[in-house]
Amino acid sequence: MKTGLDLIAEIDQTLTATPTLWWLGHASFIVRFANITFYVDPFFSRPGSLLSGSNVKHADMILATHAHRGHLDPITVVPMLEGSKRAKIILPKSAADDAHVRGIAYPRMTTTDSGLRVEYFKDNLYGRIYSVPSAHPELDWTPGGGYPYLGYLIRFGRWTVYHAGDGVPYDTLAHRLRPYNVNVAILPIGGKNFAASEAAQLAEDIGAGWLVPMHYEPGEESAFVTHMLGQRPQQQFKVFEIGEKWTVPEE
Repeated sequence: MKTGLDLIAEIDQTLTATPTLWWLGHASFIVRFANITFYVDPFFSRPGSLLSGSNVKHADMILATHAHRGHLDPITVVPMLEGSKRAKIILPKSAADDAHVRGIAYPRMTTTDSGLRVEYFKDNLYGRIYSVPSAHPELDWTPGGGYPYLGYLIRFGRWTVYHAGDGVPYDTLAHRLRPYNVNVAILPIGGKNFAASEAAQLAEDIGAGWLVPMHYEPGEESAFVTHMLGQRPQQQFKVFEIGEKWTVPEE
C-alpha cells in the first residue's frame, strides 16, 4: 500500500489500455485511462487517509457527486485545485453556491445535471462524463437546482465506469443506465444505501461486467462477499483494499 508522493508516482507511471482504479476509502476513487486522471469524491481529511489534497498536482478533473462533506470536502478539493492548475471540479449545479462558500471559485467549477454531458480532451484522448440522478433516499429535484445527488458515468472509448455516489435503487435507474453499457458499477452498500442483494440486482439489470462495493463500514463487505458467492456466482465483483490498484480486465 503506497501513500503520499509514492502513490502519486504509481498513478503517474500507470499507462493501461483499460481503465485503472484506486480506492482511497469511503466513496473516493481515482479513475485513470492512459494519461488522464480523474478523482471522484476525494475525501482526504479523514484520519488515516493515504493522500492529502496538497499531494495532488496532476488531477485532470475532480468529480463530486453531491454537496455532503464526505463527497465534496473543501479541505481536500481546494489544495487539489491549487496544485492542478488546469483541473476543474464537476458537481451538481445545486451545489455550486455551497462549494463557493467553502472556498472553491466559480471559474474552477463545471456544473452539471441529469442528462448532461461534460467532455474532456487531452493529447488526442477523449473522456466523457454523463450524469444520472441518485436517490438519497428520494429523487429530490427543483426547477432551479435540478438533482442535488448525482451518479457519474465516466466513458473512455468503449469503457464505462459508473460511480453512483450515495443512494438507493429506484424504478427507472436501470433504464437510465443501460444505454451506457457499463463495464464497472461502483455502488454504495450498507447503512442507508444499497443492500448487497440490491446492488447485485442492479448490476445484473444493466449488464455490468464488474460490481465494486464502496461506502461501507468495516465488516459490511463480508456480507456482500457472502451474498455474491452464494447467490450471484455468475456476477464478477471486486472488493478493494484501501489504496489498492486494479486495472479492469480486457473483455
